[in-house]
Amino acid sequence: MKTAVVTDSASCLTAKESEQYKIKVVPITVIFERQTYLENVDITAAEFYEKMKTETTLPSTTQITPAQMQETYDQLAAEGYDAVISIHLSSGITSFYQNLVNYLPDVTNIKVYPFDSRLAAAAEGGMAKLAARLADAGYSPENIIHELEKFRETTRAYLAVDDLSHLVRTGRLSNASRFVGSLLSIKPVLTFTEGGKILALQKERTMKKAYRSIKDKFADAQTKAQAPLRLTVIHAGAPLMEERWYHDMQQSFPEVTMEQSELGPVIGVHVGSGTMALLWCYDWKQWPIDPNKVEKQTSL
Repeated sequence: MKTAVVTDSASCLTAKESEQYKIKVVPITVIFERQTYLENVDITAAEFYEKMKTETTLPSTTQITPAQMQETYDQLAAEGYDAVISIHLSSGITSFYQNLVNYLPDVTNIKVYPFDSRLAAAAEGGMAKLAARLADAGYSPENIIHELEKFRETTRAYLAVDDLSHLVRTGRLSNASRFVGSLLSIKPVLTFTEGGKILALQKERTMKKAYRSIKDKFADAQTKAQAPLRLTVIHAGAPLMEERWYHDMQQSFPEVTMEQSELGPVIGVHVGSGTMALLWCYDWKQWPIDPNKVEKQTSL
């Protein structure tokens, strides 16, 4: 069986990564007033954060349409794929995943296996890259989904938000009422719940204190990990701060594989410029391949 991997642009995969791992990325639409932009097609992350500084109307997003997904699946079917692992932005912050599940009975030319990342950005991207690795190794779609479920449990993401008002405005913060009165005076530490919602954990007065708190969480996770971790340092229009975080983490944890990433426009709409994050998971590049789960190919 020939299995493809699809994700959306909220996964923050670069063009190089999507080409290298043969992952099909469907762009999400960002809107500034009445002008629409396909993420990473019509507008880059750098252009988006620069535009955020000058636009008087704050941006919004709109979901990928069923027609976009159908076109993607049709292309893959025409290329000879039998199945698709379709990995998407957390259902805790968008209704797209459930809408896709409801639409899938109409897709008849290829078998689609939807997967809820319950996360976003590089976490979603890591799941897509693991799925591509497993598909390349010959795993069946059912076994890929099973491995993704296990991998998702190893993934943790913590964010330090410079301006919480964006999450409150777009309704993506599940416990916003606890923080509304002090929006301007705190740099909260956020995470994703088990169900994929964004939850504010604690209030910090500065980004430096928020970073120390998240760094401590990683140190604790590192001591308890039963497999090698992969750490990603992420920023939203704050490259200089990302460099500081990245180099400090390198010095503190030289044995850990580390990457850098930038939040794209879609996630940037909700978290705003200046957001920083640490994401870690078991290293998808070292995720064990079980020969018993590789499909046996029969020759004609």
